[in-house]
Amino acid sequence: MAKISGTVEFRTEYCKGCELCIEVCPQDCLAMSNDLNRRGYHYALLTSDTCTGCVNCALVCPDAVITVYRQPKSAAAPGPKVATLAEVEE
Repeated sequence: MAKISGTVEFRTEYCKGCELCIEVCPQDCLAMSNDLNRRGYHYALLTSDTCTGCVNCALVCPDAVITVYRQPKSAAAPGPKVATLAEVEE
């Protein structure tokens, strides 16, 4: 089965550093920045490429500062041909 890949973007100037997104991330790919935004808060950021785009972080964010992107699933390759209606004999 193909691995699903995702990524997140934060509107860092609006993040209040509540860390809820970090707590719910099953991939542990989020962390708090050492830097401060202009409001004086440490903000969350993506720290690894293990994100699957599960959207847990965006769902719990009280300020809706997280946008999640998920790589579209590729179309499944067609399986082997079994028969077509024209090939069936009566």
